[in-house]
Amino acid sequence: MAKINLIHDNIGKTLTIHFSDPREEYASELTDDEIIVMKDRAGKIIGLEILHFDFDPNEGINLKTIPEKISS
Repeated sequence: MAKINLIHDNIGKTLTIHFSDPREEYASELTDDEIIVMKDRAGKIIGLEILHFDFDPNEGINLKTIPEKISS
C-alpha cells in the first residue's frame, strides 16, 4: 500500500494530500470546488490541495501541521 502524506497549513488554511512523491508534479489545475489537483507527466493524479480548509485539532484527526510562526 502506498504511503499518503497529509500536510495542514494553519496559516494558509489548506490541506495538502500527496499520494506519491510531490517532486513528480508536472501540472496542476484548480477545480470549481477550490481544490487544486496535482498531476505527473502522464496525467496521473498524485495529489490534492484543499483550499479554505479549517481544522479543529480537538476533532480527533491527527495531521502534521505547519508551524503558525516561521522564524528567520
